[in-house]
Amino acid sequence: MKDLIISGVQCPLKWEEPEANREAIGQRLDALSECDVVVLPEMFTTGFTMSPETAAETHSDDMATLQWMRTHAKRLNAAVTGSVSVKDGEDYFNRMYWVSPAGATTWYDKQHLFTFADEHHHYSPGKRQVVVEFRGWRILLQVCYDLRFPEQARNRYEDGRARYDVALYVANWPGVRAAPWKALLRARAIENQCYLVGVNRVGQDGKGIEYTGDSAIIDPKGVPLNEATPGKDQVITASCSYDELQSFREKFPVLQDIIE
Repeated sequence: MKDLIISGVQCPLKWEEPEANREAIGQRLDALSECDVVVLPEMFTTGFTMSPETAAETHSDDMATLQWMRTHAKRLNAAVTGSVSVKDGEDYFNRMYWVSPAGATTWYDKQHLFTFADEHHHYSPGKRQVVVEFRGWRILLQVCYDLRFPEQARNRYEDGRARYDVALYVANWPGVRAAPWKALLRARAIENQCYLVGVNRVGQDGKGIEYTGDSAIIDPKGVPLNEATPGKDQVITASCSYDELQSFREKFPVLQDIIE
């Protein structure tokens, strides 16, 4: 199976300015070369806002951010993913969209809401896990605080194959808690025998909170394939080998020993 080339965009975000963020991130995507998946931070159009009543987009097939994601996905011939503050019906969600090069869209709604910042008072939790299949790979979608709950990301064999091969975590994870972020990314990769991509923002948000990024692409043994410089506006890219992943799983069959 073809290797999967993943790029993560570690960047600052303008507070509650969707159009400005789309334009700025679009310039970074315009500079990308070959890749299969582009990963953007959590709430990449607004920052981690607790004012969805004024900042959220209304979910629809033609909403501005989805159209923007489709444009870049088609041009790059790559999937584009990241989370957005959206209104769907009467509820607001921290929704991670996945857009394929052909424009097909699926999404995952963040399940573990960050009560420390009152996210649960402004957004509704998701009710399902989402694994997308893309170019032969199975990819788990996760958002920020989900990282602290290993049971949610538990990988396992189903019908002779691992449930997923890559886990994506998009985040607005403050720099003051950078050490747990870095440790947990590696732990999730190791315990689930998967490639793991953690993409976090940098800069200061509208509440004065500082973010150092510390984005990384990590292999199933917990070894970083590429790490962003803390605080730097940059794109990191790494190639994930399916053959190496399967060989490691066969030689060291941890997933098959999980007790349900």
